[in-house]
Amino acid sequence: MDEAGYGPNLGPLVISVVAWKSNSAPRDTDFWTLLDPVVTQTWTRNEERLHVGDSKAVYTPARGLKQLERSVLSLLGLMNAAPRSFRELVEFLSPHTLAEFDLEPWFADSDVELPLANTVDEIETGTARWRSCCGDCGIEPLALRSDIVGTVRFNEEVERHQSKGVVLSEATIRLLGEVWRPVREEDCWIIGDKHGGRNRYDDLLEPLAGETMILRRNEGAQRSEYRIDRTDIRFQTKAEAQFPVALASMISKYVREVSMELFNRYWVAHRPQLKPTKGYPSDARRFLNEVADLQEALAIETNCFWRCR
Repeated sequence: MDEAGYGPNLGPLVISVVAWKSNSAPRDTDFWTLLDPVVTQTWTRNEERLHVGDSKAVYTPARGLKQLERSVLSLLGLMNAAPRSFRELVEFLSPHTLAEFDLEPWFADSDVELPLANTVDEIETGTARWRSCCGDCGIEPLALRSDIVGTVRFNEEVERHQSKGVVLSEATIRLLGEVWRPVREEDCWIIGDKHGGRNRYDDLLEPLAGETMILRRNEGAQRSEYRIDRTDIRFQTKAEAQFPVALASMISKYVREVSMELFNRYWVAHRPQLKPTKGYPSDARRFLNEVADLQEALAIETNCFWRCR
């Protein structure tokens, strides 16, 4: 499980959970080695394998969206999902989010075709290679889920909790529960990135545990580990080094980047000379000032446009 968009003032916060099933014990499954024929952590220009890693390494504005998109959409193909638009992507990953789209005009009134930077054939080829390798290795994706937290909901939750860190943590655990509960009786290993400087997570895990005691194994600056029933749970720094977390990071980043594509298209359609934004604080204030008159003319409330933290 991992997120993208925690820091920006514009655009959604996206949280994703990726679950895999393996013939071997969860802790003994070395995904990087098993999938080496089709996946690489160090992509080069002539590399045919899919680039998987921390989304910050896979995607940069200079390099473009191609490798991130190719890997993410090829992964979705393993789940027999072939979204050909942003709305179809959201409907598969985070269907409850569609109801929130009406609150933000850049989502309510538009869509974009997918893939953006690849051909359909390139995506299907990536999926076919991945599926063949998974069959040989005895592993398969079990679930892909996201929570796309739009600006209105984000602001409401921050107002309620007075902390965006709590908003992230609670949304993450809630999404994790949706994926974990159906397989709770099996041996599971859950890994996620640490949330800021937090070292204790047992209180956050209580909704998952229910009446079951949470066994606290270790809590520290580098990692915090717990056990519920037959499930080991670890929050660690640099969790993207773990294959499933890297994929969750990439899904979250891809969804956010396509979201910002729609966001920028909306505003540029009204002001063609406007410089697009990624939504991060260093540039978001500039963007806010440059569209202030448009925001007023279009009657767009700040609460659905600007994240309060």
